[in-house]
Amino acid sequence: MFREMRRKKQELSVEESTAVLKKGTSGVLAVLGDEAYPYAVPLSYLYEKGKVYFHCAKSGHKLDAVTANAKVSFCVIDQDNVVPEKYTTYFRSVILFGKAFVLMDNTERRTALEKFAEKYSPSDRAGRLQEIKKLIDNTCIIVMAVEHMTGKEAIELVREKHI
Repeated sequence: MFREMRRKKQELSVEESTAVLKKGTSGVLAVLGDEAYPYAVPLSYLYEKGKVYFHCAKSGHKLDAVTANAKVSFCVIDQDNVVPEKYTTYFRSVILFGKAFVLMDNTERRTALEKFAEKYSPSDRAGRLQEIKKLIDNTCIIVMAVEHMTGKEAIELVREKHI
């Protein structure tokens, strides 16, 4: 169903890919948008146990697209160092494929928001809880259930591992 990576030597392990997702703070969600045009939007995210969580307003292009077609893709770039003298970049990235849905259960929504807030503001528990209380009724949570994950890095980074 999903393509195998062509350059197998550059493929990241599941553990390395997961580490990229845990470390990252933003990525690009791609959906099938209006008039069947691709719509790719940069977002903050939370990755946990094979699922990616996004928060958004209760209306908008992204939400409409996910509701109309659950198939999505999400990309996180961990490293992108341009090396001009070698005409290349030393990159590391992860791409996910899966199906997205709107989280309806209020308890699960609150838990997701608490984990989001903890990731992005780890030292201010009181502030996090206050912000969640203020925004929870106007916030939608989209969950992407990951079906396929690939990670890849520049061949130069692969070679560095074996030195």
